[in-house]
Amino acid sequence: MLTKEGLAQLRSEYDELSKIQRPAVIKRIEDAREFGDLAENSEYDAAKEAQSLLETRIQELEEVLHRNQIIEKEHKTDFVVIGSTVVVEVEGHEDEFTIVGTMEANPIKRMISNESPLGATLLGAKVGEEIEVVTPIVRAKYKIKKIK
Repeated sequence: MLTKEGLAQLRSEYDELSKIQRPAVIKRIEDAREFGDLAENSEYDAAKEAQSLLETRIQELEEVLHRNQIIEKEHKTDFVVIGSTVVVEVEGHEDEFTIVGTMEANPIKRMISNESPLGATLLGAKVGEEIEVVTPIVRAKYKIKKIK
């Protein structure tokens, strides 16, 4: 599941990788072949490794873009759904998260996956409810203050 913004970002990444980086890696491999014996050619090995990683990411993006489902940002604020922005109180401090699909998750930007312990527990919660999130490392209580 992706928001419209997340889908646009992944399409942009796919275009960059397939149209710009892929030809650059192919050129790098061709140039490395000119150095001679491939068995002892570290530049060729590095270029082939880069190509392998690039192609893996391109295939992953193709799969996601092919089977994506857009999350419509609903204006309902009755309970938390994917796409909701949630203001919570934890240990006396307020925090804000947006619940997104796994491909868009970016904890630094306060975008958490619906499959993460916190994201999964927040789904379906209502304003005023208190939820408890338990992980192998942490146990924390969150009070839902606002759903946007």
